[in-house]
Order: sequence, then structure tokens, then C-alpha cells
Amino acid sequence: MLLYSLSQLNSRSIALEMSIRPSVSVIVPNWNGVEHLPTCLDSLRHQTLVGVEVIVVDNGSTDGSLPLLERRYGELRILALDENRGFAGACNAGMRAARGDPVVLLNNDTEVAEDWLAEVVAAFERHPEAGMVASKMLLFDRRDVFHTAGDFYRLDGVPGNRGVWEKDRGQYDEETYVFGACGGSAAYRRALLDDVGMLDEAFFYSCEDVDLAWRAQLAGWRCVYAPRAVVYHKLSATGGGSTASFYDGRNAIYVLIKDYPGDLWRRHWRLVLGRQLTITAEALRAWRGRAARARLRGQLAALLTGLAPMLHKRRRVQKSRVVDRGYLEGVLTDVDESL
Repeated sequence: MLLYSLSQLNSRSIALEMSIRPSVSVIVPNWNGVEHLPTCLDSLRHQTLVGVEVIVVDNGSTDGSLPLLERRYGELRILALDENRGFAGACNAGMRAARGDPVVLLNNDTEVAEDWLAEVVAAFERHPEAGMVASKMLLFDRRDVFHTAGDFYRLDGVPGNRGVWEKDRGQYDEETYVFGACGGSAAYRRALLDDVGMLDEAFFYSCEDVDLAWRAQLAGWRCVYAPRAVVYHKLSATGGGSTASFYDGRNAIYVLIKDYPGDLWRRHWRLVLGRQLTITAEALRAWRGRAARARLRGQLAALLTGLAPMLHKRRRVQKSRVVDRGYLEGVLTDVDESL
């Protein structure tokens, strides 16, 4: 008979937990994406990195996604939500359940290169100051065209994808600091999430990654673009249209209210307000279009129902700031450079 003391049992339990704890957790949010899941999940099966935990978070799909997952991907962790909590809500549910570090968000309408996760982890190892890693995202059907080489945020309050629609000629092959990572393939250290929090579920969909990047930058965390971590994206395959226009319009203003610092407001307010008025004017000119009307509704919703709660959150966000204006103006993109 083998007898162990309590301390020995605890040591063995800890050792066993450490041996099976994943090195990385990948969170795949899904809402009625059954046609896209096999391509995404099969590519994750072939990652060269070992110790990968994949969690698919289903947002109450009705298209047969869950039966497919149960039938073909039994080795994955499946978290079935009883309602659609949006991109932010699904990702947060997955991150709370994740055991790996870092945690990586991945759209369900993507395919990743075999060494994608290995390159993400390597970038974190080279940059201990970085809390975020942005992948090189190319279009799924035009694999020499960029979706994003890391995300930027302009001084006038407009977020965007670096290199979007550009042909890949090697111009973004350098590992460099960027403002943030596109939520479609964003990697986060656990320490960053513990420090600044996860995605803000009030955003639901759109700009939730921008908000998290702002909170991270204000708290002194860097974002590194890893050009060898390659993802192919079916752009807007599971989103877009008037719904996206509403959230784009609303959430861009949410970010300005919640995250854009006071000293930058005082210095660049003409740029910021001028850009929002231009967006409004363009939508009014295109009034007959559903997307334009949705954008206007989103802007109005931000001011009528979002102003107070975002101002409340703003106090906490700005209190966490440890960087000066010079640093922020260095990491933000000048308006002329992005036109």
C-alpha cells in the first residue's frame, strides 16, 4: 500500500495540474457560423505549438453549429451560451474559462498558418513589455492583400487597420510597436487582462478591441505587431451591413468619451469634433441607404444613452494612466499620415 502525506498529495496535484495546463488558450466566438467553423478549427488542429487549448464560445446559434462541434470537434472545449452576448460577451466568457497564458481571440471566419501561435508566443517572449500581440491578417480569398498589419488610432479619434487593402509587397515585414491588435486575432497576456480588465461588454460588437487597446496603452502596456504570425480572414463574413454601421457609429463615440484623455482633447478637439461632424454629414447625404441611417442612429444612441455610463467608466480608466502626452502622441497616428 502506498501512503502519502497531505503535503505530498498537494505537491503531486500541483505538478499534475502544471503538466496538463495549456500554454496558450484560443477563444473562438461563434454565432451562426457553421459554414466557417471547419476551416478555422481544422487549421488550429495543425498548429506546431503544443499545449494549445481551444475554446469555442457559441452565442446561441440556431444553424447547427453546436451539433457540428459535438460531432467533429469533441476534443475542443465548447461553451454554449443561451443567448447572443455579442463578440465582447462571448470572448469574455471564453477568457474567464481559459487556463492558458496568453489568451488569443480568433474570428470563426479565419484560417491560420501552422506556425501562427508559435510566432505569437515568440513575439511575447521577445517583448516582455508587451501586453498585446497583433497578427498579420490577410484576406482569405486574396492572400496577398492586407486586412491589417496591426491597428492604428488617429489623433482625430478614428481607428483603423494598418495597411488595409494594400498588396503585400513586404512593406509590413518588420516587427514593430502598433497601437492595438484587431480583435479578430488579438493576443493578450493574462497580466494585462488582470491589470486593465477584459472587453467592455457594453460595446457588444465593434471597437471593443480599440477600447481595450486604449486602456492598455494608458496603463503602460505595449502592443507588438508580429509579421510572421499569419491569419487569413473572410472579411465581414459573419457581420457587416446596417448592424455593423450602428455599432461602428455608436462605439467610436463611446471610445472618445471613455478613453480619449483630457489633455489630448484640449489639444486636438477641433480635429476630433470635425471628424465626427464629417461622418454625420456624409451619412446625412447618403440618407436613403440603410447603413447610413444606422450610423446616424448609432451616433445618437451614444450621446443619448451612452454618455453617462461611459463618463462613469472614464474616471476609472483615466485614473489608471501612467504615460504622458508625448508617449501617447507618439503611438497615435497623425491625420495626414493615414489619409
